[in-house]
Amino acid sequence: MTFEQILADLKNKIFRPIYLLSGEEPFYIDEIADYIEKYTLTDDEKEFNQSVLYGKDIDINTIVNNAKRFPMMANYQVVIVKEAQEIDKIEGLNSYLENIQNSTILVLCYKYKKIDGRTSFKKNIEKKGVFFESKKLYENEISNWIINYLKKKEFQITPSACKLLADFLGTDLQKIVNEINKLIINVPQNTSITPEIIEDNIGISKDFNVFELQKALGNKEIVKANQIINYFAANPRENPLVKILPILYSFFVKILTYIELTDKSQKNAASVLGVNPFFVKDYDTASRKFTREQLHQIISLLRIYDVKSKGVDNASATDGELMKELVYKILH
Repeated sequence: MTFEQILADLKNKIFRPIYLLSGEEPFYIDEIADYIEKYTLTDDEKEFNQSVLYGKDIDINTIVNNAKRFPMMANYQVVIVKEAQEIDKIEGLNSYLENIQNSTILVLCYKYKKIDGRTSFKKNIEKKGVFFESKKLYENEISNWIINYLKKKEFQITPSACKLLADFLGTDLQKIVNEINKLIINVPQNTSITPEIIEDNIGISKDFNVFELQKALGNKEIVKANQIINYFAANPRENPLVKILPILYSFFVKILTYIELTDKSQKNAASVLGVNPFFVKDYDTASRKFTREQLHQIISLLRIYDVKSKGVDNASATDGELMKELVYKILH
């Protein structure tokens, strides 16, 4: 089942006796578990019929003993097991599945790991309840995710603002949601979120960020690129090299990919590069500024400086010094 299907069922009071929520993306796992914890039972029912357990403190017998209880003055009891990935041999719950308690809603939050889909445990979960795998989003999926999340909240966002958020916040969905929620508190609904609104409410500079840096490099704007890296050097905590380098690496790889395209139409290029069509023009401009050989050299440089940023062969250099050196080499 998908995240949306599970939430729709829960909102319609359609409950299953067991939920195994697993995977590398904790956001969806927390959303489902939190909804069950908050809304399945009334406040009065929760006092006697809701338990929250932690995997590092319990074993299989503890879970089974809690799950086998009958609800008191309620239709269901809820047992939520957080950090279920810490439980030794969770497959031991197979015996419980054979004689499952239908008046219990057992929720297993198995974060940061995958359950082996070939096991009888996973297959038995699917027969008796809900198995959900929460997958990490790829970098090129984040912008659309932000757009859709804001749409549900009745907001729009400009392509530049969306790119700014995606580049700055990465692929951590909970971090993205936290920042967006802080932002929209101060903005009327149906507003179109712009870089200026983001700068005013989140503190991400609309002029001095990695998105603007890659644009300056793509256009070979030497003055602007140096202004941005000087800002980065003065604010190293907000702009660490280890966060900037992967974004620049992806940018230059996409320029090289764009050069190799036979069909450079906006629609096809956007699809292949995994970007909003609005930004195809940036890759087209950059493709005219760099040769294939230069792009290969830049990509090699980025790998070298990734190693240097980790202290190898350059233990005394600061992030700012390394970035200035790297940008000079890219532009020259």
